[in-house]
Amino acid sequence: MRFISIHKANASTEAGEPPSAELMAGMGPLMGEMIEAGVFLAGEGLRASSTGVRLHFSGGKRTITKGPFTGSNELTDRYLIVNVHSIDEAVDWATRFAGDTDAEMDIRPLTEMWDIGMGPKPAGQTTTRFMIQRKSDSRTEAGMRPEENLAAIPPSVLLATEALRPSSEGIRLRYTGGKRTVIDGPFTESKELIAGFSIMEAPSIEEAAAWASRFAALFGDVEMDIRPLYES
Repeated sequence: MRFISIHKANASTEAGEPPSAELMAGMGPLMGEMIEAGVFLAGEGLRASSTGVRLHFSGGKRTITKGPFTGSNELTDRYLIVNVHSIDEAVDWATRFAGDTDAEMDIRPLTEMWDIGMGPKPAGQTTTRFMIQRKSDSRTEAGMRPEENLAAIPPSVLLATEALRPSSEGIRLRYTGGKRTVIDGPFTESKELIAGFSIMEAPSIEEAAAWASRFAALFGDVEMDIRPLYES
């Protein structure tokens, strides 16, 4: 079964600070172990919310708010990763994806290796990868699969997308001062912005949580949500 582990933003990530040397040193071996075990499928980090925009669709009207954001309803029902030339182009595709539905979406660029000083930006690179995060509502939290209006975005633009099962099927891990607290879903709210995610293949949510715990140990104090994904 596939699970998504979402780790939340903190003051450091929202300030755009690069990962610490200790984090990077620990991340490599852990990722290698997860890949060798067939657990790790995908993962990305997001740049600070100050680099993004928030779209609110209501009654056929679109409102655009520039970051930085404060968390409100940060539960996700679907995300899309698009490869475009500008955030304005990402906004256009997100608007087409939204169609006539009421929704809230955040759009933020993904963190590339050159963003954190791990090498130069490739010569001739003119596009940027953005994550479009659509927020959950009462329907998707009640177990209705998120709408699949994916035909609005062509394969040349859409790199990846996943639909998340309701938070009632997930767990929240909170690490503070070396102590772990486990909270069963559903989550009535999630006010912490997303800093990144990984997708894992595991036989149970408990095993996914065990891998996520090792990941969390590299971060120190952190909050993570683990939720199963819908299968196609």
